[in-house]
Amino acid sequence: MSMSSPPLFDKGLKAVRRRVVDNILAVVTVPLMVAALVAVARFGPEEQLAGRLREARPVHLILATFVPAAAATVYLMLRPRAVYLVDYACFRTASNCRMPFSSFLEHAKQVPVLNERSIRFMTKLLERSGLGEETCLPPAHHYIPPYNYCTLDAARGEVDLVVFSALDDLFAKTGISPGAIDIVVVNCSLFCPTPSFVDMIINRYKLRSDVRSVHLSGMGCSAGLISVGLARNLLQVAPKGTHALVVSTETITPNYYFGSERAMLLPNCLFRIGGATALLSNSPAKARFRLKHVVRTLTGAQDSAYTCVFQQEDDNGNVGINLNKDLMTIAGNALKANITTMGPLVLPASEQLLFALSFIAQKVLSGKLKPYIPDFRTAFEHFCIHAGGRAVIDELQRSLRLSDEQVEASRMALHRFGNTSSSSLWYELAYIEAKGRMRRGDRVWMIGFGSGFKCNSAAWECIAPAANAEGPWATSIHRYPVDIPDVTKH
Repeated sequence: MSMSSPPLFDKGLKAVRRRVVDNILAVVTVPLMVAALVAVARFGPEEQLAGRLREARPVHLILATFVPAAAATVYLMLRPRAVYLVDYACFRTASNCRMPFSSFLEHAKQVPVLNERSIRFMTKLLERSGLGEETCLPPAHHYIPPYNYCTLDAARGEVDLVVFSALDDLFAKTGISPGAIDIVVVNCSLFCPTPSFVDMIINRYKLRSDVRSVHLSGMGCSAGLISVGLARNLLQVAPKGTHALVVSTETITPNYYFGSERAMLLPNCLFRIGGATALLSNSPAKARFRLKHVVRTLTGAQDSAYTCVFQQEDDNGNVGINLNKDLMTIAGNALKANITTMGPLVLPASEQLLFALSFIAQKVLSGKLKPYIPDFRTAFEHFCIHAGGRAVIDELQRSLRLSDEQVEASRMALHRFGNTSSSSLWYELAYIEAKGRMRRGDRVWMIGFGSGFKCNSAAWECIAPAANAEGPWATSIHRYPVDIPDVTKH
């Protein structure tokens, strides 16, 4: 007969142990305070106070009152100012931009340099990608042959369609006048025209002449959270009530690859049209989320990572984005670095203690012990993992020990919209809200990857769930989640 403890008992004991460790300060402090109160009551507080006042010098009394007041004042002055998300909006793809697999492959066959081997590779890639039949490409990619129509004017047309549509939705949702915008941060990695995106936005919405503006380029798919971090830093030093507009997108039109290099064909199959806008403020008025933390990390292996994700020219002079086989390894290292930084900020004391003990044991045993991965499910109710591809989501689910429901938003966003680069995290947040799963006080962890070696993440706390949360999922949320087989045959 087994003498092991019943599973229910073990589970209860583990829960009690976690509660004790997480609240160790209260566990230690409360008994000490009770003992102090008992001692005071025994000797008489009135007599003790009178005796202390007779013995005290004026300088002691001044220090006793001034020092705590000064310390409290300095703390309040140096404390980081809270930053809030008023609301966000995503570009709603139209049905006339839809690109089924059959149409995509038919267009690819019109590219002279693509041989039958390349077409078979793209077919297998699409079948295993996790993308659905409703993902969209910009209008220029719907012509045959597509490379004749990927012009600068067409690229600007995509910007007008995506960015201005999302901004119109955002201003309508928040009720904020464009004249109230003080800061504009835009990120688009591969298309940086003159006039810039920022100039186009300022001119379109007649923003004030003193608006502070930044256009971030070359940051990859993690640039959305870099923009959020930059906006947060600017709001820290701005007067209360300042509004910052963040725009995240990637322009597909001029960056379509017309060549046969396999590593560069992969982005053609995964990237789709999309964009998102977010309104941040250092005032809690009308805010729906509070920004708790933003963490940016690099692997330290920038040279090798640069060979994973970058824009290059093939032997025939065709330019495209290179994604090679080392990407997942380097992205995994970036995630570990981000976990190490984010963990102490958000994890309960019990998880931090286990992580610290594991770290010490590894050092003592010279790395022979498998490192302990903290259970981030104790710190967050929702996870938004960059929908860069099926392999990325699978790897993070395994590494963070997440359930299928916890990565559902990422998988469904990839299926419905494809890889929308830096805006994918907002489509995932919109999915969670459209499903009615967001509650007041819920915590959200956004994790973005870009350029291989960058991993950026942000922690949010929900203040008020959306009243009307359908957003970009308005016409399709009732059909999700859907089953996504390992291979989709047509």
